[in-house]
Amino acid sequence: MIAKRTLAAAAAITAVALALAGCSAGGGETEDGDVEMTLWHNSTTGPGKEFWDQTAAAFSEENPGVTIKVQVVQNEELDGKLQTALNSGDAPDLFLQRGGGKLAAMVAAGQIKDITDAISDTAVEEIPDTTLVNLRVGDKLYGMPIAVLPGGMFYSQDLFDAAGITETPTTIDEMSAAVEALKTSGVEPIALGGKNAWPAAHWYYFFALRACSPDTMATAAEEMDFSDECWLDAAENLADFAATEPFNQGFLTTEAQQGAGSSAGLIANHLAGMELMGAWNPGVIAGLTPDEKPLPDLAWFPFPEVPGGEGEPGSILGGIDGYSCYVDAPDECVDFLNYLATSEVQAAYYDAFDAPPVNTVAQESVTEPYLLQIIEAYNEAPFVSQWLDTIYGLNVGNALNVAVVDMLAGNSGPEQLVDAVNAAAAKG
Repeated sequence: MIAKRTLAAAAAITAVALALAGCSAGGGETEDGDVEMTLWHNSTTGPGKEFWDQTAAAFSEENPGVTIKVQVVQNEELDGKLQTALNSGDAPDLFLQRGGGKLAAMVAAGQIKDITDAISDTAVEEIPDTTLVNLRVGDKLYGMPIAVLPGGMFYSQDLFDAAGITETPTTIDEMSAAVEALKTSGVEPIALGGKNAWPAAHWYYFFALRACSPDTMATAAEEMDFSDECWLDAAENLADFAATEPFNQGFLTTEAQQGAGSSAGLIANHLAGMELMGAWNPGVIAGLTPDEKPLPDLAWFPFPEVPGGEGEPGSILGGIDGYSCYVDAPDECVDFLNYLATSEVQAAYYDAFDAPPVNTVAQESVTEPYLLQIIEAYNEAPFVSQWLDTIYGLNVGNALNVAVVDMLAGNSGPEQLVDAVNAAAAKG
C-alpha cells in the first residue's frame, strides 16, 4: 500500500444559524438514574433507517438502563439544524460527523467531546489511523468513523455495453467520447442533481484535485487562499467539459437522492449512463430501483485524469461518515461510539448501506466488485482529500458550491467562481 497524505481539516469557521423546525435534542440522566441519549442521523428510509433503529435497540439491550432516542434529519437540512442545536446548547448527544472545517469549528466552540483516551482497543486495532485522522483536530480525536466514502463514477454496465463503450474512461477526453456514445444510444450521459448544489460542486472538486498539487490544496485549506492559478484552471476545465452538454436535461432542478427523478433515480432506472458521487451511492440507488434492490449492472471507475495539471495521478476525493458526542453527553455516548467500531456492527452497516465500512475485519465481508475496487483505489491513492466543502466549513464551502452552480447555469464564468470563493474566505 502506498503511503498517502490526507487533507482532512481546516481552520474554524463562523456558524450559520438556520431554523430548527421541530427536532428535539438533549438527553441525560433520568430521575430514576437511567441514561437517555438522542441520536441524529440522515437515513430517511429503508435499510439505513432500520440499521440505526436496530443498532440503538441492540446497544440498549446490552446496556440496561441506557436508552437511545433515534431521530432522522433529512440530509440537506442536517448541517443547519445541527449548528442551530449546538449553538443553543440543546444539541443531540450523538450526531453525524464528517470532519474538516465543520468539525474544527465545533471544537473551537467547545461543543464536541474529546474521545482520544476513551476509544476501545478494537477501534485502535481494526480502524486504520489514516481513517481516524479525518476526525482529529490537532492530536485529539473527536469522533468515530463508520464508513469510508471515496468519490468516483458510478455507471450502468448495460448502458455502456449498449452504447459500445468497451473500456471505462481513464482521461477526460475518453470521458467526453463516452458521453457522446451514450447520447447516440439515446440515454442521458451523466446524471447530476444540481438542485442540491453539492453534487454539481463535486465536479469542480475533482477538477481541482487534478489541477492543483497536494501542497497547494493543503495550503488552501490552512490559509483559505485560492490565488494559485490552478484553482482557475480547474474552473476553466470544468466549464469546457460542461460546454459539451454532458449532463441530463434539467440538471439544475434535479434532486440528487430523493425520488425516481433524482440523479440517483436516473441511474437506478437506466435513464442515465453514469453519475459522479461518493461511495454511499449504491445504497441510495438500490432504494430507487423498481424492485428496491441493488442495481445488478452497477459498476464504478475513478474520476479520469486531466492532462496538464499538478495533481498526483490516482489521487482521490471523498470523506468519511462518522459520529461525534456533544460535549455534555454522558459517558455512555462514547461507549456507543466504540460499539459502532466493532466488526459486527460495521458488517451490519455494510449490509444496510452497501457502502465500505472502516473496520478492516468487516471489510473482509465486502463482495461487490465495485466496492472492492473503491476500497483498493482509496488504499492505493497517493493523496486523499475530503470533500472541499467539508474541509472549508460552512461559509466558504457553501460559497464554493453555489459558485459552481452559478457557473454551470451560465450566470458567471471561471474567474467569478474563484472570486466568489476568495471573497467568502476573506470574510473569515
